[in-house]
Amino acid sequence: MIRTQLHHLLQDSAGIHGSRPALTYKDETCSYQDLWRTVQSVARGLIGSGLERGDRVAILLDKRIETVAAIFGTSAAGGVFVPINPLLRPAQVGYILGNCDVRVLVTSPERLTQLTDELGARPSVELVIVVGGGQSSAAAGTVPGVRVRSWDEEFTSDGLGEIDRDGIDLDIAAILYTSGSTGKPKGVVLSHRNLIVGAESVSQYLANTAEDVILSALPLSFDAGFSQLTTAFGVGAHVVLMNYLLPADVVRLCARHGVTGLTCVPPLWIQIADLAWPPEAAATLRYFANTGGRMPKSTLDKLRGHFPQAAPFLMYGLTEAFRSTYLDPAEVDRRPDSIGKAIPNAEILVVRPDGTECDPGEEGELVHRGALVSLGYWNDPDRTAERFRPVPGRERDASWRAPELAVWSGDGVTRDEDGFLYFVGRTDEMIKTSGYRVSPTEIEEVAFASGLVRDAVALGMDDAKLGQRVLLVASPVAGQDLDTKELLAVMRRQLPLYMLPSTVVVRPELPRSPNGKFDRVRLREEIGQ
Repeated sequence: MIRTQLHHLLQDSAGIHGSRPALTYKDETCSYQDLWRTVQSVARGLIGSGLERGDRVAILLDKRIETVAAIFGTSAAGGVFVPINPLLRPAQVGYILGNCDVRVLVTSPERLTQLTDELGARPSVELVIVVGGGQSSAAAGTVPGVRVRSWDEEFTSDGLGEIDRDGIDLDIAAILYTSGSTGKPKGVVLSHRNLIVGAESVSQYLANTAEDVILSALPLSFDAGFSQLTTAFGVGAHVVLMNYLLPADVVRLCARHGVTGLTCVPPLWIQIADLAWPPEAAATLRYFANTGGRMPKSTLDKLRGHFPQAAPFLMYGLTEAFRSTYLDPAEVDRRPDSIGKAIPNAEILVVRPDGTECDPGEEGELVHRGALVSLGYWNDPDRTAERFRPVPGRERDASWRAPELAVWSGDGVTRDEDGFLYFVGRTDEMIKTSGYRVSPTEIEEVAFASGLVRDAVALGMDDAKLGQRVLLVASPVAGQDLDTKELLAVMRRQLPLYMLPSTVVVRPELPRSPNGKFDRVRLREEIGQ
C-alpha cells in the first residue's frame, strides 16, 4: 500500500503490529488494532454527520486517546484537522474557529462552557462533539444553532468495511496555528505529503523502531509535539501521552513505561536536568532531543550525566517546514552550539537579501526547500507570498516549469567550512519563549484593549531558562497613572501564561523612529542598560 494520506501510517501499523501497544493514556493502553478501529468509527461518524472532503475539524482537548483518534479519524474521513493548544483563551480559540471556518469542534464539557459566546459568533461551526462524561455530557452545552453530541453518541458503531476517502498526498491534511508577526495567529497549511515525509525523515535519523517507547510531552498543536505521533506510528512504536503538570512527572513516566525517546523544549529540559533521575528512569532512554530554541550547554552536560548511554539530538525546525536540521550526536562535543545540517530529504540554504548564497561564516537567512515545505498560510495570500518564495539560485528552472517555492525562515544563521549551521537570531521581532513563537503585536493589542495604556511595545529579552522572557514597555493614558498590577490582571484573563509579560516598564514617552514607528532597537538598548 502506498502511503498517500496521514492515516495510512496508522493503518499500516495496525496490519503489521496489530496487538502491540500504540497509545497509553494514564492507566489505559490500546493496541494498534484497537486504535485503528476507533479511528474508523470516528471517520464513519463524521461522514455520517455530513463532513465533506476538505471540511475543517478543530480539536480542543488535552492529550488523550480520543484526541488522537479524532485527528486520524478526520484524516480518514477526508477532512482537515485543526489541533488547538488547550492553553489558549476563548477569544483566541474563537479567532481560529472563525479564521478557517471550522465545521466540527471536538472538545470537553468544561471548555464548551467557556466557548458558548465564541461559538455563537462563529456560524460555520455546526456540530460540537463532547469528550468525557458519557452521553449526559452533551447536555452541558447548549449553543443556539449548533448540534451538541457526546463522543459516545456520535461514534457508536464500528460498522462494516474500512473508510478511506479518495485523496492524494498533496491534499490538505492539517492547519497548525502559530503566532504571526502582525498579531493574529496564522494557520500553516500542511499536506499529507508534508506529514508523511516528515515522519519518515525524522524517524530515519532518530533510528526509531517498533521497540521504541516515546513520551509525548509537547502539545499536539506544536509541530514537534505532533511529530511524536507520526514518527511512532510510522514504525509501530508505543506512544505514552502526557499532559504536562510537573517536571517530576516526566521522570515518573519514563520509569513506569521504560521510555526510550524523549523530545522537549529548552525550558522543560532545564527543569528536568535539575531533578534526580533514579536508575530505573534513565536506564531505558536511547535518545533525547531538543527543539524550539537553543539548549544551554550546562543543561546538556547535566542531561548527559543523567543518561550517558542516550544519544543527544539538537534540532531546529519551522512549523512552515515541519523540521529542518539536526546535529548528529557524534558532533555534539565538537559543535555544541550548532543546529547541525539538513534532515533527510531537505536542503538548507543560507542566503543574502538578494538571494545569493553566503560564504562560510557570513550571516544570512535560512531558506528550506524540499518535500516538507508547507502549502502556505490559510486564507492569507499576502503573508504566504512574503514567506514562500522561489528557491534562490534556481531561476533557470522557471523557463520550463512553474518555480519551486521554498520557505524563507526569517532566522539568521551562519554556516562553517564543514557545512554545519549556527543560529544567530530572528530577522523580525518575533519573541521565542518557552518553546513558543510569540507575536509582540498580539500582546500589545491586549494591552491597548485594556484602556490603561497609551503606547505599548512588547520585547523579548534574553533569559537563561525561557530563551526569552516577555517584557512590556508602556506609557500611561494622558493625565493618569499606570497601575501595572491592574494591567497584568487584565492581560492574564486574555492571554495564556507563556504570553504574559514578566515585567511592565512604565515610560512617559516611547521613542519613535523617523517614520513614526516605535523604535524597538533603541528601546531594547535602553532597557538593557
